[in-house]
Amino acid sequence: MKTVEQFDFSFQPSLDRKVIRELSGLGFLERAENVLILGPPGVGKTHLAISLGVKAAEAGHRVLFVTLEALVGRLTRARMENRVERQLQQFVYPKLLLIDEMGYLPMSRDEAGLFFRLLTRRYEKASTVIHWGMLEKMDTKVYDKLQTEVQKWKRSHTANTPRSCAWRRYDL
Repeated sequence: MKTVEQFDFSFQPSLDRKVIRELSGLGFLERAENVLILGPPGVGKTHLAISLGVKAAEAGHRVLFVTLEALVGRLTRARMENRVERQLQQFVYPKLLLIDEMGYLPMSRDEAGLFFRLLTRRYEKASTVIHWGMLEKMDTKVYDKLQTEVQKWKRSHTANTPRSCAWRRYDL
């Protein structure tokens, strides 16, 4: 089991320990905020995400860890078997959903649509942590696009004035 206490800060000296303490306090989980952890391969994104999952489970929350490939594969298969709603609900249920290996493999337009449907269903109800392996700096544009799309969705699906986007970005 990977824990925050086991994280090797000497290996990643640029990482702000205060930010890690804030995340491990699980306040984002109580506020149903989402976290996007960005960084190149090998900097500790998965370790950090797993340790947040362990903290959440120890606090009594339901947690699910899945790779993006497995998640999209399950959703795609469920759609072909006419059970996509049931599969989406299984991914919406956990208080914390940890999605690993984003940014390494391309998604088709249909896969991206299923993924976005999942994110919108979880939005403001439960937290999602995505660890994004940036292979190129241009990938940061996706974060901006994600924020823009979520804001558009909120404006079209709520009568109230939308509050700020509940995605927090952490670069490793």
